[in-house]
Amino acid sequence: MQGRTTLIIAGLLIAVAVAYLVVSSTGSTARYFLTIDELWTMGEEATGRNVTVSGAVLGNTIVYDPSAPQVTFTIVQMPADPGEVQRAGGLAEVLRAAVSDPAVSRLEVVYADVKPDLLQHRAQAIIRGRLETDGRFHADEVLLRCPSRYEEEIPDQAEGP
Repeated sequence: MQGRTTLIIAGLLIAVAVAYLVVSSTGSTARYFLTIDELWTMGEEATGRNVTVSGAVLGNTIVYDPSAPQVTFTIVQMPADPGEVQRAGGLAEVLRAAVSDPAVSRLEVVYADVKPDLLQHRAQAIIRGRLETDGRFHADEVLLRCPSRYEEEIPDQAEGP
């Protein structure tokens, strides 16, 4: 009986430890990037600080200098809340709307590396780096999500008799 009690207590301690690890790590990684509006709201506090920002790429702003190598481009504000993205029709629709709105917040990005293959109009960019005093974001890393991968295919409808 004492062996069974010890086993139950050990099992409960392990369950509590696992629950603690899940809760503590989820809180810090649930949302790991800022929107452009949130970055601008930070004001001078954002300057020179390492942050991660997400936005939709404006394709006509992409300029690549292979001799440097360096690429500059602009990203625009898009919602970060998954529920809001879903309500708006999905990621592809959110990206399309963001790049079509001339009134959304913008951020110029400078990336001192070769141009990523997926850097294109309406891609979602998640960039890590720092905002400099000139108002441009100097990226150390650029992660991209291609919009065509997230467009929903309309299923073929079965024709009625």
